[in-house]
Amino acid sequence: MKFSIITVCLNSGEKLKMTLDSVLQQTCTDYEVVLKDGGSTDGSVERWQQESVGVPGAERIRVFVEKDTGIYDAMNQAVAHAEGEFVLFLNCGDIFPDSQVLERAAEAIEEQLKAGVDLRNLILYGDTYSEKNGVTIASAPEITGFTCYRNIPCHQSCFYSTQLCRRKPYTPQYRIRADYEHFLWCFYEAKAKMVHMNFPVASYEGGGYSESKVNRKRDKQEHGEITAAYM
Repeated sequence: MKFSIITVCLNSGEKLKMTLDSVLQQTCTDYEVVLKDGGSTDGSVERWQQESVGVPGAERIRVFVEKDTGIYDAMNQAVAHAEGEFVLFLNCGDIFPDSQVLERAAEAIEEQLKAGVDLRNLILYGDTYSEKNGVTIASAPEITGFTCYRNIPCHQSCFYSTQLCRRKPYTPQYRIRADYEHFLWCFYEAKAKMVHMNFPVASYEGGGYSESKVNRKRDKQEHGEITAAYM
């Protein structure tokens, strides 16, 4: 299949339903959802499973309950279960901004295939709508060294070749910036082709773990370590 939408969760409450509903509304149906739960105790996963009985497309959502050491370990576990050519990490609380995101992404992939691009080494990325600020954050039309240092695309708006995520899993020692480190590896080490799609891929909730005041110091420290390693 074309896409594996990965959602990792832990006690996500009603946010889980909101995210999964946005996926089920997609016009392109060539996808699966890998729902990786870290052992929720709030009943959110069981409640969604009960309410989704008979809902069209719900059979595409596969649930895996496994303990993990954090979000990036959970994402690595989910990738191991993915069966699609491309993965997109859509966190609980984040949604697709409209029903045609996957359809447009599939068309973009087809264009790259016709151009002879190796899909196993491809990343397609789009823009991101910030619910917190009510604005669309435009991604750079081209990824450069400056972009890598200052402003890479939001990972919720990136379709990664599944092979790239398997060749280089996320590094859990980076509690905040593992997705950033992985992106730089894709650019500098894997030499992945990165193609901008000029539309919002994800509507980002914001206010997550990496944005809390207490973690800003660690965020800066990890950024320094990663840029020193790759740049």
